[in-house]
Amino acid sequence: MRFSELNWFDVENYLENDDRLMLILGACEQHGYLSLLTDAKIPQALTDAASQRTGVLVAPALNFGASPYFLAYPGTISLRIATLMDVAEDMVRSLYTQGFRRILILNGHGGNDPVRGRLYEVASHLPDLRIAWYAWWQSHSVEAVAIQHNLKPYHAGWVEAFHFTRVTELPAGEKTPPHIPGLLGAQEARIVYGDGVFGGAYQADDAIMNEVFEASLGDVIQLLKFE
Repeated sequence: MRFSELNWFDVENYLENDDRLMLILGACEQHGYLSLLTDAKIPQALTDAASQRTGVLVAPALNFGASPYFLAYPGTISLRIATLMDVAEDMVRSLYTQGFRRILILNGHGGNDPVRGRLYEVASHLPDLRIAWYAWWQSHSVEAVAIQHNLKPYHAGWVEAFHFTRVTELPAGEKTPPHIPGLLGAQEARIVYGDGVFGGAYQADDAIMNEVFEASLGDVIQLLKFE
């Protein structure tokens, strides 16, 4: 259940019985042929499915992350890392004030990783707060699916090409990963990455994508136990 489907009375009633919450950190950035909001859509789908099975509430997604290297691709909106960390901390502190004590953060974007460091600081100041962090594409469960099907995951490639992230027809075949000379500025990144896909297969069978999703969902449900 999302906050957008509730009023404040509903949330207050929920807090009388449960202090868990799922919070999404996404991004608005180029994903090749996929939606610009892929990094928000995937964790949103996971939280919605997990909420249906567990009853844990889902806070509104933060749809903007740190993506400075993609700013030469139209549609990318990037926050400065300091801004992103401040916003994430403010969100967590707001929720803590209202009584949420166990927060699972589903991060959909690698550029948001610096937030973890800030949240360690927050957790040190709020010792009864428990935070779990989950980046689905880094999961061992997802890695196992990829290995089983001899597929290597890359940004904007098959592993993110769910039916709900596709906004156009995808190319067939695979892309050879380009040589990366080091840290890239936005203009150089566009030259190096071209269509924005980092490499590998552009798409995989729906059955494989369902395996990836269910593997990630299983991780989320397990993390919500806060054992």
